[in-house]
Amino acid sequence: MQTLTPTETTFYQDTQVLVTQSRYVTNSKTYAMRNISSVHIFEIIKSKKLPIAMIVIGVLMLLADSARVFGFLLLATGIALLFIIKNEYAVRISTNSGEANSLVSKDQRYIQNIVNALNEAIIHRG
Repeated sequence: MQTLTPTETTFYQDTQVLVTQSRYVTNSKTYAMRNISSVHIFEIIKSKKLPIAMIVIGVLMLLADSARVFGFLLLATGIALLFIIKNEYAVRISTNSGEANSLVSKDQRYIQNIVNALNEAIIHRG
């Protein structure tokens, strides 16, 4: 923790986020810590219906001689998409105006670090 001014303690800072005892600043928004009642990590689950459908159709096309090449391509693309699609994680804050996802990333550890810093700031605030 660093001190910016004699009255403001920094709990977390990087190029996109700043968490102090009195404010939480993300890319384009600033939240007053006194308005944040709780914070937690929220997982945004991405749909995998399209890649699964591509795999099923690709397997069915492999059974037909005339569509075997296209079936293989569809199957390979579906499998690749299944591994590429990743869930996202958000810093979800509760304020007097409701809940909001203030920052979203695919890196769960990064989001967890910000949530931890926000929790420390809330505790420090008292």
